[in-house]
Amino acid sequence: MSIETIKWVKGCARIIDQTKLPVSLEYIACRDVETMWQAIKRLSVRGAPAIGVAAAFGVLLGVQKFKGNDRLKFLKLFNETCDYLATSRPTAVNLFNMLNEMRAVVTCNPMADVPTLKKALEYQAMAIFKDDQDVCRRMGDHGAKLIKIKMQCLTVCNAGALATVDYGTALGVFYTAKKQGKKFSVYSCETRPLLQGARLTCWELQRQKIDTTLICDNMAASLMAKGKVDIIFTGADRIASNGDTANKIGTYMLAVLAKHHGIPFYIVAPRSTFDLVIKSGKQIPIEERKSEEVTHFAGVSTAPKGIKVYNPAFDVTPANLITGIVTEYGIIRPPFVKNIKRMIG
Repeated sequence: MSIETIKWVKGCARIIDQTKLPVSLEYIACRDVETMWQAIKRLSVRGAPAIGVAAAFGVLLGVQKFKGNDRLKFLKLFNETCDYLATSRPTAVNLFNMLNEMRAVVTCNPMADVPTLKKALEYQAMAIFKDDQDVCRRMGDHGAKLIKIKMQCLTVCNAGALATVDYGTALGVFYTAKKQGKKFSVYSCETRPLLQGARLTCWELQRQKIDTTLICDNMAASLMAKGKVDIIFTGADRIASNGDTANKIGTYMLAVLAKHHGIPFYIVAPRSTFDLVIKSGKQIPIEERKSEEVTHFAGVSTAPKGIKVYNPAFDVTPANLITGIVTEYGIIRPPFVKNIKRMIG
């Protein structure tokens, strides 16, 4: 893939500003942790795996300017940086998992001085970055086996290279299938209210010359009824230990429709997106975003002033609506409680 969503360059985290796509491809140079926090919050960088990498790079940004060798002062700054980054977005568990991996570096080096800790943290952040590259390719390999010749696929939001550091989760399945020479097509739901499907997924798939058709979210049922959807792939922001999955708002609706029409519904997500501490999706925190995302489009009002707005960024798809979960280890199928524990627990 030629898309470098996020990259560490000489003490700076360079990210694609996804709020500017598809009109222009622009980059943000994050030189401090505050800039990274804002980038995560306003969705300049988004997608659970990419947010996890951004969090790791954010830790480096927060501690790299620390001077001296006072370990206690360094640890205070380090912990404050991790806590601060954890407040940027609540739903994508990769953010917290990668912060925990960075915290573990400090915990596992109780006698290390500050320069050693800095080097160890940078090494860990780079390992998280490289691991995501490898994981994406492996998920693509497993998921591509599900795509047959001339299949008509459907996806929602953006779970591609822009949501990771390399290949993507759900879209990575398509990229691998194309590389294998399979002929298939993709329907991309626009994904209201921020249009990640229209702006980002269509931009990615078009660049890769994959046969793609954009649809409004409320067209999905009609499309399925006409027999024009053979399989559905989506990403995930958090998966509970029973298989309940939080993903972009509208995913649950697609799962219900898929069940009614007998269409296989697959989640594609890495181990880092699983939250095995929680028992069900009822425990997943759902981010609610500002009302202007619904009442305005491109700065222009589309609703009466003062109207009440409900704007959750995610919904939870119950495990009984999911055909399987594609991971870097293989495809997990029901019963999920048993098989999630067996494969990745």
